[in-house]
Amino acid sequence: MNLVRAEAHRLASRGFVRLMVALLLAAFGVTIATTLAGSHQPTQEEVLTAQREADDAFYTMQRYYSDCLERQRFDAPPEDPAVAPPDCERVRPVRPSLATYLAGVFVFEREIKPLSYFLIAFLVLFGFLVGASAVGAELTSGGMTNMLLWRPERMTVLGVKLGTVLGATLAVSVAATVGYVGIFRLIAEVAGLPGRLGGEFWGGLLLMLARGLVLVLLATATGFAIATLGRHTAAALGVVAAYGVIWEAGARIVMEISQTTRSDLWMLSTHIAAWLRGRLELWDLSGCSGFACSPMYTLTATQSFIVLLAVTGGCVGAAFAAFRRRDLA
Repeated sequence: MNLVRAEAHRLASRGFVRLMVALLLAAFGVTIATTLAGSHQPTQEEVLTAQREADDAFYTMQRYYSDCLERQRFDAPPEDPAVAPPDCERVRPVRPSLATYLAGVFVFEREIKPLSYFLIAFLVLFGFLVGASAVGAELTSGGMTNMLLWRPERMTVLGVKLGTVLGATLAVSVAATVGYVGIFRLIAEVAGLPGRLGGEFWGGLLLMLARGLVLVLLATATGFAIATLGRHTAAALGVVAAYGVIWEAGARIVMEISQTTRSDLWMLSTHIAAWLRGRLELWDLSGCSGFACSPMYTLTATQSFIVLLAVTGGCVGAAFAAFRRRDLA
């Protein structure tokens, strides 16, 4: 019997996996129902009112930009540096979207990215738990020992198990993402507004979703690795809980009290945010001792991905090394 097919069958028949898929669908159903209940097709009067407000806001921005250019041309100091920056390009007017001034209307352009963050968060949780249970339950019940009696190649069995759970999680995540975005696009047509959906918008959205799928795979592999090291699904949950309480909460407070420079860089949550958003601007005054010091610094997606990949790779490498010489009896 093919090892990959056997692993896929075992994963699909696991009750916990089916429960997680059901919870995934239930969460999406609640989100969709809530969106439908809180949205409506805007009337002509609402559209005209929103258009007037958008035009007024754009006119105000244009006037402010013109005043800034005038001051810059005559080298006049701004009345308030915080309000009138010397670089006028920072306040170049951009015509606001009509959707910004519509209340109680679901606008796909405005709402889909925040909703996509919710999607990614749930898929990350889904992948982590499924990855942990795929190996943790079998190590606890003795199923792994039985499989090794049939196929006594430890690294092959563990590698195929990891590859199968990654492939299954990716397939579920892609299907959920396509269905999720598609349904909200349909809602925008029948009970809301699509907004301005140009190539730049779709490119940014697809890039964010692709990064989210990568994050789901990293979380799945990490959950799998921790459960392998701890020999139990609960080990993965315990490690995550301990990390959140001890490091993300406790260590962050200690670093703030001790004024550790750029303490946010030590937190995985910071790197996850930077990876999903493409870049993250952070603020830190602890390393500044004069007016010439800039408290702002930038964390790029590439830098964060290297950190996340290193953490996942370290966990997976340790899991395979431990499994290679572990007594499973």
